[in-house]
Amino acid sequence: MEEYKHSDLTHKIIGCAMQGHSFLGNGFQEFIYQRALSLEFAKAGLNFQRELEVPIYYKDHLEPIDTRRVDFLVEGIVVVELKARVLIEDIHLAQILNYLRAYKIEIGLLINFGEKSLNFKRLILSERKN
Repeated sequence: MEEYKHSDLTHKIIGCAMQGHSFLGNGFQEFIYQRALSLEFAKAGLNFQRELEVPIYYKDHLEPIDTRRVDFLVEGIVVVELKARVLIEDIHLAQILNYLRAYKIEIGLLINFGEKSLNFKRLILSERKN
């Protein structure tokens, strides 16, 4: 099995999500899973910020044009975005990649509680410039 940057932490985060999904199943709204995951993170001793707001800048303008909130920033190094959808779409992947760019964070997890089995995607922001 290939090791990824911060894999120990992402495995712990995914384990917390599995605990939540195992207990709650699918079918709840996203905020229910977010609250449950907060409890699991605390129980696991993880340092996290919930609904962290990030400013969005455009080109070289000094003032942000808007802000967005990410569901979790864990240990200051992993962005976690939750969904409670039947199916994850490309737009959800684009959303978390945008958060990674905005926060200047390299690793993100997109976790979907809406399916019968927990679904997650690990995203790594490449250092290549687009």
